[in-house]
Amino acid sequence: MKYSEQFMECVEYSFAAFCKMVLRNAAISAYRDFGRKQKHEVSLDYLMSETSFEPFTTDNYFEQYDKPTVFVVKGQEIIVASEWLANVLSKLPEQRRTVLLMYFFLGYTDTKIGNEYGRSRSTSNYWKHAALNQLRKEWLKSKDEEQKIGTL
Repeated sequence: MKYSEQFMECVEYSFAAFCKMVLRNAAISAYRDFGRKQKHEVSLDYLMSETSFEPFTTDNYFEQYDKPTVFVVKGQEIIVASEWLANVLSKLPEQRRTVLLMYFFLGYTDTKIGNEYGRSRSTSNYWKHAALNQLRKEWLKSKDEEQKIGTL
């Protein structure tokens, strides 16, 4: 089916008008959003002149603990910097702790862990989930203790 030149020209003009309207509305929205953001922004120079102290920030992310805990699994050392995690891992039975460390830190699969112990994949998966449930219980217990201390 062939369309007339007039029809095709009308379609082109309509499409061009539609595109211009979309671009115009997008520009208005962007300008409006920029204005809203600008109302809430404060110049750093203004802050420096208004405050009597030098602004600074500290980052605790890279601070190391005095004694990170080291676990040895399959002849490899696994360093746990989180004091809480190290305490909870040390409370786990040896087998469950080893399974968790092998899975999450050494990248072993459930099948590979099961083969190490001469068990099936589902058994090693069960051990892993049981250890994670025990970790969750310890976390909830420590959270409750913190709340009790905070309310005293």
